[in-house]
Amino acid sequence: MSLTKHKLRLAGSFAALVTLGLTVSCTGFFVNPTISSLAVGPASPTIETGNTNNTVQMTVFATNNDGSTQSNPSVAWSITPSSTATISSTGLVTSVAVGTATVTAASNKNPSITGTAAVTVTVGCIQSITLKPTSGTVSTNAPTVAIDAMATTCNGATDVTEVATWTSSNTNLATVSAGEVSMVTGNTIAGTVTVTASIGSVTSNVATIAVTP
Repeated sequence: MSLTKHKLRLAGSFAALVTLGLTVSCTGFFVNPTISSLAVGPASPTIETGNTNNTVQMTVFATNNDGSTQSNPSVAWSITPSSTATISSTGLVTSVAVGTATVTAASNKNPSITGTAAVTVTVGCIQSITLKPTSGTVSTNAPTVAIDAMATTCNGATDVTEVATWTSSNTNLATVSAGEVSMVTGNTIAGTVTVTASIGSVTSNVATIAVTP
């Protein structure tokens, strides 16, 4: 072998070693990125009880430790409480009862990496809402009175006391939340308030509450 060819071969080998050294030092032999966080969607979906509008497909999006991203990485799905909704292995949520449930996606490569989203289950196919009782009194000695709200739906009767939107006609005298009417603390004025409950476009009958400080 000529001296020139030998020098060229040595130079080529040296260049290859330098390149390999730079590759190892900068990228660690091109180690695959790992998942650093998960984001679950859609954000705060709402589904209904019954047989219509009762499911939602959850999705998951991963961000890796090198800043890159990936859609639908391999995850294990779970939901709490399952008495409100269930979830399939592919992330399909199905309603069970009125309430709010937390969906969790855990990376199958690193289960400590998780993402969550809240799913709300409301009452579907509401035909009417009925309040009982329709009258009552709040006073200094008995400052609260409870009212129940029952919805008639195409899937049967459902108690919506906890999830309905409640309204008092005069919040200076009495307020209402989750069916509990409360006289305003320190109120010295007698009067009456009318209370209603609504979900969507459906509003209940009126309950009349006397306020007697």
